[in-house]
Amino acid sequence: MLKSDLVQVLVEERKVTQKQAEIAVETIFEAMRDALRGGENIEIRGFGAFHVKDYKGYRGRNPKTGEVIPVEPKKGVLFRTGKELRERINSPMRAAEEAAAKVLDEDTPVRPDLRIVSGDD
Repeated sequence: MLKSDLVQVLVEERKVTQKQAEIAVETIFEAMRDALRGGENIEIRGFGAFHVKDYKGYRGRNPKTGEVIPVEPKKGVLFRTGKELRERINSPMRAAEEAAAKVLDEDTPVRPDLRIVSGDD
């Protein structure tokens, strides 16, 4: 999913204008960038958490020449999924239900007298 897809979801689901949706998505991401840049962690319940991790400097090696080069200390961002998201992703039943929901529209009547026959029968 891309940022533009998130914008489109807001437009379709929340009935806001394209410009309003773009501003909302960009505002959220900007706030997250600023928080992480400031060393803060971000926790979104049911989704996951972003953590800033400090990496120590070390002596690396140029693979072509074998020359030892110093690698400066740096920061990285780690993401850890929340319990609810992890359960939804790993639930085979939920995945089947979601796939069926995409195939069947809620307005489509379900006909129990019909069955799907594969070529193997």
